[in-house]
Amino acid sequence: MTHFAVEVVGGKVKKPGKRGRKPAKIDLKAKLERSRQSARECRARKKLRYQYLEELVSSRERAICGLREELEMYKQWCMAMDQGKIPSEIKALLTGEEQNKSQQNSGRHTKAVKIEANNSW
Repeated sequence: MTHFAVEVVGGKVKKPGKRGRKPAKIDLKAKLERSRQSARECRARKKLRYQYLEELVSSRERAICGLREELEMYKQWCMAMDQGKIPSEIKALLTGEEQNKSQQNSGRHTKAVKIEANNSW
């Protein structure tokens, strides 16, 4: 028969042995599988995140290339105008604007005629 030493502290009797909560009986295989599954999901999220970032970078790079080409075109136009030449593209833009203005003005004129015709009743 084994005798345990009983200790009295502050009027309370303490028994020797394990203290605190008993650890829950966790199935180690299930815990390991949950950990592996979590790691798989983490890797999948990481892969998607990098894929998204790569697509974002490539779209921005394409936009930058387009802007560089446009800038180079404007530089060429400016150099041509400095030499006293008007590039055909600028002429086309100017004539296109003039045509749009004349069409807008004629459209306004026809609207005014229609309004006057309606008011003559």
